[in-house]
Amino acid sequence: MTRFEGYAVLVTAAGRGIGAAVAHRLAQEGAQVLVTDIDEPAARKVAAEIREQGGTAREFACDVGDRASVEGAVAHAVDAFGRLDVLVNNAYACHPDAALFEEEDDEGWARDLDLTLTGAYRCSRAALPHLVASGRGAIVTIGSVNGLQDFGNHAYSAAKAGLVSLTRTLAGHAGPRGVRVNLVAPGTVRTLAWSEQGRDPDALRELYPLGRVGEPEGIAAAVAFLASRDAAWVTGVVLPVDGGITAVNTAFKHAGTD
Repeated sequence: MTRFEGYAVLVTAAGRGIGAAVAHRLAQEGAQVLVTDIDEPAARKVAAEIREQGGTAREFACDVGDRASVEGAVAHAVDAFGRLDVLVNNAYACHPDAALFEEEDDEGWARDLDLTLTGAYRCSRAALPHLVASGRGAIVTIGSVNGLQDFGNHAYSAAKAGLVSLTRTLAGHAGPRGVRVNLVAPGTVRTLAWSEQGRDPDALRELYPLGRVGEPEGIAAAVAFLASRDAAWVTGVVLPVDGGITAVNTAFKHAGTD
């Protein structure tokens, strides 16, 4: 498919995981992709992989916690590609909960909200004039089922819930200007974040009605749909891509049946 032929796309935190999968998927469908990440070598590696596969990509070091860095990334995309059609907000932070809520510290809370929620705000603010100018602009934000139900992580969940609200309010503001704004809410996805914590995501597979955890490519497919003209009449939507965990309480259904 070449749904994104002639499109210019900026993806944040695209040096690995879901962001990298999104960058690869959109490039495979014809997009010119600016791969951004605070880890510039990681962004460079993904951009190089895309080019090796015949796609068009550049890398740029971007810290979504810094307004100047965000504005520099957007300007670089426009300079490099002549336009900007799609923004994918993927950057986040998530610190472990304290044993008791009253033991939580301000620093972890502030970091999670700043990078996850305010980072998406900074990127959307910087990109919006260019998305309006493109005539087919779209913002797709990576949220989480944590923003819809309780799965732990107070600050991260609050930030992801904030993204749901931002998606709706920004969709109402940007819609009359020709820009669509949507959010994908993944469940457990197999990424390096799990192995770096010494945890196995497959330990959770039985909680999911589909009997498995997600893969980054599955989230990328949902992003590609929402960013494309196939979703031309879709805005303000929160799309769970979660193996059914927010629809079915599998653990409750199976409790006491053994």
